[in-house]
Amino acid sequence: MKITKDKFVSAEYELYVDARVEGAELELMERATADEPLKFIFGVGMMLPKFEEALDGLEAGDLFEFTVETDDAYGDYYDERVLNLDRSVFEIDGKFDEEMIFEGNAVPLMDTEGNRMMAEILAVGEATVRVDLNHPLAGERLHFKGKVLEVRDATMQELASIIGGGCGSSADDSACGGCGGGGCK
Repeated sequence: MKITKDKFVSAEYELYVDARVEGAELELMERATADEPLKFIFGVGMMLPKFEEALDGLEAGDLFEFTVETDDAYGDYYDERVLNLDRSVFEIDGKFDEEMIFEGNAVPLMDTEGNRMMAEILAVGEATVRVDLNHPLAGERLHFKGKVLEVRDATMQELASIIGGGCGSSADDSACGGCGGGGCK
């Protein structure tokens, strides 16, 4: 069975990005194994369009290797998306949320227009919390190498879960797109 719209796909892969040091090898960012594969419904917006384009028509057992350029992945990294927010933004019932707000953690935020986004906590100060609103892979070229493990018709339940809202862009939700579409581990 070939990968086409509304097919359930599972794949193992390694995701590399260009090394930050000139002349160095690619840097491994994520790995989905046969024991814990990437699982998604093809053609419903769970994955980056260029990721799906590269897998379109493949079958179980097929190998793949391709690069998704920055503009077709998560775009450029913008310094202006690094902000200092007042600590009060992170209070619950008047108390600072120390369990969630610590350096290195990713937390969901909402802007004044109700748009949801993930933010990485860069630093917690006395008066402010420094956050990065860029996607963790913003500014990166994505290099995928892997193997299609399974292709089958998606079940009605799997398709209905997408119609009901689909997946968020949570960085830890590999079934919902990951680095191929929002879920990096």
